[in-house]
Amino acid sequence: MNAPTASGERLWPAQTEGDFVIRNFRFKSGETLAELKLHYTTLGTPKRNSAGEITNAILLLHGTSADGKAWLRPSLADELFAAGAPLDVERHFIILPDGIGRGGSSKPSDGLKGKFPHYRYDDMVASTHRLLTEALGIKHLRLVLGSSMGGMQTWMWGYTYPDMMDGLVPLTSQPIAISGRNWINRRISIEAIRQDPGWNNGFYETNPTQWTVNAAQGFLSTESVVQIQRLAPTREAGDRLYRELQEAASKRDANDALWAIEAVMDYDPTPHLERIRAPLLAINFADDEVNPHQLASTEREIKRVASARYLLIPESEETHGHFSHLRATIWKGYLAEFLKALPAR
Repeated sequence: MNAPTASGERLWPAQTEGDFVIRNFRFKSGETLAELKLHYTTLGTPKRNSAGEITNAILLLHGTSADGKAWLRPSLADELFAAGAPLDVERHFIILPDGIGRGGSSKPSDGLKGKFPHYRYDDMVASTHRLLTEALGIKHLRLVLGSSMGGMQTWMWGYTYPDMMDGLVPLTSQPIAISGRNWINRRISIEAIRQDPGWNNGFYETNPTQWTVNAAQGFLSTESVVQIQRLAPTREAGDRLYRELQEAASKRDANDALWAIEAVMDYDPTPHLERIRAPLLAINFADDEVNPHQLASTEREIKRVASARYLLIPESEETHGHFSHLRATIWKGYLAEFLKALPAR
């Protein structure tokens, strides 16, 4: 049951995959899609109370360039889902959805190309809510935990569905609109694709690759400078790393990448933070250049959440900047403490 798969990941108890199709889904932009498919993975077994309601559901939300299975990488899954770990799959029913535009869910590269609706985070949250309530029959969540884009959406879950969860843990995120260096970096990536001669307004026959000359820029803003120096201590090593990053980017569909980056445009939790009622633990890392602690935005805004705590983990030999969220050994102890403090249902 727990043998490694071909990719080296463990197969967890009751691990299953499924698809949920929403008919005539209307996006925030007013665009519609006749069939919006959401792919998902679940681990563990639902436990029900006397009324038949699931009581042990946990929702894990992934980052921008990933999908739900990102949570299955050993540096996360082995630290979180094993026996005695904070999200032990013998005790919890864990849902790993692929957000719109990611993994097995509907995305531009499925065929619509440039005609695919321009989805936003509100659409991703609303569609995932329908997946939980309509497909899986979940009315309440023990925990919503997300990292990077998933962390931003965790804030959104807190004020959009304030009574649906016992706890919220947003990782590597800020409860403010995307702006400053974060947005400029995203704008650089957006323009690199839109100005690629082969992009053709999204209606290309062959996936354009000129935009990938800029691929390393995203890595430079997400990995810590210390770890980058270890990977590239010489010019030759830096050139090799650059080529590897460019090659990896060239395998991504340009429209999928563009739509995913632009989806953040509606993100702004700041006006809604007082609506969050569930206990919340926000975790960031001091060497995260995507969410620079020097702005003090999380410290400022989290004061408006009724029951919230902010934790800034110092830089160390183990941290990897924004990518620290992919190494649960760094932060799982704080998650365990948070879960133990939540009231029993």
